[in-house]
Amino acid sequence: MKRLIFVITLAATIALAIPGRQASAQKADPLNGTWHLNLDKSKFRSGPVPKSQTRTYEVSADSVKQSIDGVDSQGKPVRSRFTAKYDGKDYPVTGNPDADTIAVTRTGPYSGRSTLKKDGKVVQQTIRTVSKDGKTLTLANRGTNSKGAKIDQDLVFDKQ
Repeated sequence: MKRLIFVITLAATIALAIPGRQASAQKADPLNGTWHLNLDKSKFRSGPVPKSQTRTYEVSADSVKQSIDGVDSQGKPVRSRFTAKYDGKDYPVTGNPDADTIAVTRTGPYSGRSTLKKDGKVVQQTIRTVSKDGKTLTLANRGTNSKGAKIDQDLVFDKQ
C-alpha cells in the first residue's frame, strides 16, 4: 500500500512538473509576447512605411510561432503567420505577399536571424535583437518586396 501511494505521488509530481517547465522555458525567452511597432523610433530608409503593426511570438525550446497583424502603407489590413523550427530550414509563411517561406536561426539568447524567400529566391533577411531589459525588439530588415522595391528598415517594437 505504501508503495502504491509512493508511485501515485511520484507520477502526479512528474505530471505537474513537466508542463510547468515548458511554460517556464517559454516565458524565459525574451521574444515571447506581443510587440507593437513604434513608428517614431523606427527608421525607414527605403520601402513602404506601415501605418501600424503588432507582432506576437510564441517561442518553445526549438521553434517559434509568429503572428503579424497591422495596416500597410496603403491602409489595407495585413495578416501574416508562420511556425518554424530554429534549424535554418525553410517553413511556409501565409499572408505575406513578399515571401512564401522563412528560415530562422538563433544567434544568441537575445537575437536571431531569418531569411525570407519567394519561389525559392532569397528576398529579405532580418536580424532580430531583443534589448537586455526585454522591453524593446529591433528588426534590421534588408531586401526587396514583391514589387521589386528595395527594403532597408530598422523596425523598433515596444513590448506590451
